Amino acid sequence: MTEPLRDAVPPVPHIARERIQLVDDRNRPCGSAWRATMRRFRLWHRATYVVVRNARGELCVQRRTLTKEVFPGGLDLAAGGVVGAGEAVHLAARRELAEELGIRGVPLTPAGGFVHAQDGHHIFGSLFLVDHDGPLELQAEEVAEAFWVPPAEALALEGVTPDTRQAVEALRDAGLLEAAP
Repeated sequence: MTEPLRDAVPPVPHIARERIQLVDDRNRPCGSAWRATMRRFRLWHRATYVVVRNARGELCVQRRTLTKEVFPGGLDLAAGGVVGAGEAVHLAARRELAEELGIRGVPLTPAGGFVHAQDGHHIFGSLFLVDHDGPLELQAEEVAEAFWVPPAEALALEGVTPDTRQAVEALRDAGLLEAAP
């Protein structure tokens, strides 16, 4: 006899209670809001995208946990997240990289930015590159697994979050993924 499918109900998404830096449609700071308010009203905000590359030129791909508020279970091609109220983007990038993958003390290479305005998301993304061959310490609340693949294969994966796909495409189009680590 089989067990009923009572565990088939997806977990409830977790929305962190934190203040987010809001910006206008020209990326000028214009206040802050709780994360839930920013999501509900689809407000413009900043986010960081740290693409992690190893010595073989492969990218670190993360599977999001099922409790993520946006794209649960999706694949991220970059570490990162929203910028907190009053937080500098490079500090937010360092914080997110340490939280999600346990990578600390490595140089961040600024790699430009992009605008992601799709499906109710309004983001000014700041791009960074990191070269890393050491161990990863995954944040259990946000990262279910991580694996390494070449950039072209990463972009071809099903289920990649649209904003991290756009981030890696921007790096590829700028010729920054081919640079020797």
